[in-house]
Amino acid sequence: MIKNIHPVERAVRVIGGLVIMSMYFWISPSPWFFLGIVPVLTGASGWCPPYQLLGVSTCKREKL
Repeated sequence: MIKNIHPVERAVRVIGGLVIMSMYFWISPSPWFFLGIVPVLTGASGWCPPYQLLGVSTCKREKL
């Protein structure tokens, strides 16, 4: 898997996912917890499947 998410976007995804997941404990138990897992996993791995399908990459390309 080639990374296709910029490091800043990765951090935003992880933090946003953790905030969504924390709502489970602060507000009320709900299925929203599982929705927060998606941005945490994509942010941690640096790879987003929809980005790859669409040919999008927010990473800078290294010069060879």
